[in-house]
Amino acid sequence: MRLVLYQPDIPQNTGALLRLGACFNTPVDIIEPCGFPFDDKRLRRSAMDYGGACELVRHRSWEAFLDSRAGASAGRLVLLSTAGALPHSDFVFSPSDSLVLGRESRGVPDDVHQMADARVRIPIAANMRSLNVVVAAGIVLGEALRQQGAFTGRICL
Repeated sequence: MRLVLYQPDIPQNTGALLRLGACFNTPVDIIEPCGFPFDDKRLRRSAMDYGGACELVRHRSWEAFLDSRAGASAGRLVLLSTAGALPHSDFVFSPSDSLVLGRESRGVPDDVHQMADARVRIPIAANMRSLNVVVAAGIVLGEALRQQGAFTGRICL
């Protein structure tokens, strides 16, 4: 399983996503361009010392990301979207899935929506627009890993 962040706008969210990836041993792909200079100084505060523990792959574009996935084991692209038809808790995740998160300000463009193998949403209160991108990632990744039995036998301190 992988977390994929499409052209992030906010360095703090990117750092928090790296921390999430590190804590759940889930690689993170960043699709550039970013809306900020991608450097350690901007990410250090939110990623804390977890950033180095996360497997991070940067891609110069969406096309470069797609090229990197060429092959039989690439898995599905599962887009987290407020426009998704299926609640995340009803979706059956696979260990090879890549969870795609949109840009904080605009989500993802239509061509990325079209390429997704599945679009899932997190059910929230009717009068609310959306969750923070990293909060959404944590909710969906937690469900996906739970389905895969990733938490069985783990001791939490």
